[in-house]
Amino acid sequence: MGWLDRIAECNRHDLSGFLPFEAEGRRIGWVRRSLAGRLSKQPEVFAVGAEAAGFAPALDTPERRSAALAETVRDWHGSGLLRRVSGELLAVGAGLAEPPLFLIDRASVQAFGFSAVGVHVNGYVEGPDGLHVWIAERAAGRHSYPGMLDNMVAGGQPAGLSLMENVVKEAGEEAGIPPALAGTARSAGAVTYCLETEAGLRPDILYVYDLELPAGFQPRNSDGEVAHFELWPAARLAETVRDTRRFKFNCNLVIIDFLIRRGVLGPEEPDYPAILAGLRPALPIDPWRLW
Repeated sequence: MGWLDRIAECNRHDLSGFLPFEAEGRRIGWVRRSLAGRLSKQPEVFAVGAEAAGFAPALDTPERRSAALAETVRDWHGSGLLRRVSGELLAVGAGLAEPPLFLIDRASVQAFGFSAVGVHVNGYVEGPDGLHVWIAERAAGRHSYPGMLDNMVAGGQPAGLSLMENVVKEAGEEAGIPPALAGTARSAGAVTYCLETEAGLRPDILYVYDLELPAGFQPRNSDGEVAHFELWPAARLAETVRDTRRFKFNCNLVIIDFLIRRGVLGPEEPDYPAILAGLRPALPIDPWRLW
């Protein structure tokens, strides 16, 4: 196992089984061809052709699309097609400062192959004995990836918040970090990946932030999503990511990116150019245009 294995595990997909999903002339997602057959039975909501799927012509405003999708998601959940609904709405198809094309429940995003956005925060401490990084262990009762290791703070990007507002919110909920301290987090770019899952396609974008914490600060979870936190030396973090699958799959990308920027993983590493390229692969939609 190694760095490229962690990257490859985030980028396994076969688009031959999917149909593009479009809105306002833009490719914004991918639906499984089997699901497209179901969409064709809802002509009041979806238009499905041989080359692409999209919305019915009457759904010509963000509000109408959002309302139709909300009803569809409720119906799918009631019939068992969707295992759950989250109650958290994500904006799809616009820049973060622009009106979205529509809103959709977070739990159904993968079914349509829409690009979900998240924020991930590397919490670190600089001391006389070098760089240390806070890591979280996900609670055993979580519906996804229970018990796996995670970044100190991470969460999906809900509609109506800026990225930094979400960082501050998630930092408070997941790690008990006061707003004034969380607000010192520094934007460090983004990583992308595209993974095919049982639920659909994930062409996702993770906006990355670095937050230096005082040596005596102890993260404390308040929303029940984290079992506990540990402060690890950077070398231990690097070895665990490279040699194991203990971390939730997409967190590995965030950590590899952090290790590169901090010089822990450098040009002397075999496959270094491929590692760099693998953190931001070409995706089957244009997420930078959309977000």
